[in-house]
Amino acid sequence: MGTKNKKKTKKIDLLEISDSERIKVIKEVKENLRQRIAEEKLWQSLLEAENLTINGNIAYDEKQHLSGFSLEK
Repeated sequence: MGTKNKKKTKKIDLLEISDSERIKVIKEVKENLRQRIAEEKLWQSLLEAENLTINGNIAYDEKQHLSGFSLEK
């Protein structure tokens, strides 16, 4: 079985840091959670879609098997 590559998270004791740093850390965590929720909702909607068209090109059609997918930036 494979393991996921996870970054080692550094643990922060919120009681030992200053108020301004604590607020900054909490805001970052909230934003990270909001982003994860948005990504999960997007993936869920893509899984439920019967057809997916991106820029006029059919990326997925329930009648055809998906042979590959690439993303270019």
